[in-house]
Amino acid sequence: MKFMKASQQMNMQAARFHRTGPPEVLQIEEVPTPAPGPGHVLVRVEAAGVNYADVVRRRGDFYPVPTPLPHISGAEVIGRIEAVGEGVDAAMRGKRVLGGCDGGAYAEYVSLPARGVYEVPEDIDAADAVALFVQGLTAALTLKESGALQPGGSVFVEGAAGGVGSLALQLARLYGAGVVVAGAGSEAKLAFARQLGADAAVDYMRPGWAAEVRQATGGRGVDVALEMTGGDTLLECLDALAPGGRMVVFGAASGTLPAVPVDKLMARGAGVQAFFLGAYLARRPVIEHLLAELFGWLREGKLLVHVGGRYPLAKAAEAHRAIESRATTGKLVVLP
Repeated sequence: MKFMKASQQMNMQAARFHRTGPPEVLQIEEVPTPAPGPGHVLVRVEAAGVNYADVVRRRGDFYPVPTPLPHISGAEVIGRIEAVGEGVDAAMRGKRVLGGCDGGAYAEYVSLPARGVYEVPEDIDAADAVALFVQGLTAALTLKESGALQPGGSVFVEGAAGGVGSLALQLARLYGAGVVVAGAGSEAKLAFARQLGADAAVDYMRPGWAAEVRQATGGRGVDVALEMTGGDTLLECLDALAPGGRMVVFGAASGTLPAVPVDKLMARGAGVQAFFLGAYLARRPVIEHLLAELFGWLREGKLLVHVGGRYPLAKAAEAHRAIESRATTGKLVVLP
């Protein structure tokens, strides 16, 4: 196998934007291939995951970290290491790895910190693997860590037909949830969520939907609610919580994060927990354990990854339009 030298200079194709705005600002450009600096590895991209966070950053909406321009989209990638920087074991060349980055994944190559990549077995499909990185880990950690889901507990999952949601529905059951309620915005998505094992499914685009969630749990409400929409949806989600329940906020697809009315929380003895995956990635033993668990369930057929679209790099903007339209299900990937 022939590898690129760390010092070799060449250009590559990447999907980059110079200003925030609609999908059209995401353009395919020829840019210098990054050189792996000290402690980094250069990965030839096999697939890059498309996440709603990519859309948020491209639009210029709220995001927990700055997005300096110009910016190459994409925060999760699978590929093979072609070169290593100073201080990195040369034996890492040729390894197939997953990794996260602060942008740069929608490209032919990406430089990643060596300490932040995770080896991927050859028998795992690239799209499945990349889905289990940002979205699979998000689903697992919001349930187990932020949500502190207990066996027999009840769960409500917004965006249940999407990348995180479709995995969270299944993982909630694997973690021992007693009742799993799905939230989606169309009949087709509600049907998809039921196929994934949801006990009940509600259209959270309709006013008063929290009452349906309470009804599905015998009037009690849910112990854990995964919230990713923000705006009025977040406020109504509070009404779906059981006494002592917890809402985990891991996104704001509406573009707004409202002030949380503390009086509603006090009345239920409930809580709100914010989640950002980047804060967990430094906890390598936790991430390694979860990825091994997810890969194992994937192999055993206990966990299904639904890939809703595979887009060539040249059509990265179309992938953004698709995920923004809320018409997609499952995971979308970009393939260089």
